[in-house]
Amino acid sequence: MALGPRLSDIPNIRRTLTFYKVSSIITGTFLLVLCLMMVFRYGLGGDIELNGPSAFLTLTPKELVQGINVSTIILIVHGWLYVFYVAADFILWRLTRFSFLRFLYIALGGVIPFLSFFLERQVPRLVEAKIATLESAAAAKAAGADSAKATA
Repeated sequence: MALGPRLSDIPNIRRTLTFYKVSSIITGTFLLVLCLMMVFRYGLGGDIELNGPSAFLTLTPKELVQGINVSTIILIVHGWLYVFYVAADFILWRLTRFSFLRFLYIALGGVIPFLSFFLERQVPRLVEAKIATLESAAAAKAAGADSAKATA
């Protein structure tokens, strides 16, 4: 038996693909916000402080932050979103039986800026092509079985 998705997994694949697309967009957006935050932290020397003594929103050196450290919140939120992104990638990989290198490539989408937006378009095309191939093979097999019954 060839390695590939099973016909019975198609509903789960489509559900996981929807979850993957949503998590890809959200994780990619937070990755861009994270990159901006890194520019503020390492380029300008300050974390984003909310409701501090200086102003409502300001850049403050990390050790002097007295209000809410938005930079830390961005780091934590992106980390958890990336966990959901990789979980969606893993489930999709398991159901579609992609190669492990493809799994790693898709997982990089939450680490390399803009890659998740590219993959959000590319991965569904690959998955839908696999599903279409699987459904056409199943339809051809069913048609062959029907014609065999008719001749018998």
